[in-house]
Amino acid sequence: QVQLVESGGGLVQAGGSLRLSCADSGRTTGYLPMGWFRQAPGKEREFVAAIGWRGTSTSYAGSVKGRFTISRDNAKYTMYLQMTSLKPEDTAVYYCAATSAGSLTTSSSAYDYWGQGTQVTVSS
Repeated sequence: QVQLVESGGGLVQAGGSLRLSCADSGRTTGYLPMGWFRQAPGKEREFVAAIGWRGTSTSYAGSVKGRFTISRDNAKYTMYLQMTSLKPEDTAVYYCAATSAGSLTTSSSAYDYWGQGTQVTVSS
């Protein structure tokens, strides 16, 4: 079974940086593509970034490309999201997820496993 837990959220000033982590306590995501999604107040959940199981293929939403970097360390059963140049509009609850689709995907409906989320708040 897949058990995902996000951490690293917090309150930061605009322009600051933050790194989120997603740990798989079940150690079962080594062969699963994974991704990050976020949900801002009053908005629908949206795609942020995704990464293939080998960690070599990545995809980013246009709003974060160039500022966020997704990575994973399969030896540690952990995925990361390094966020830089943060903006107030990045404020949201960030969720990590894993998919059994077999390949990298940006569609939330394709993800089977989800974490509880971690709050990121960026002040102006």
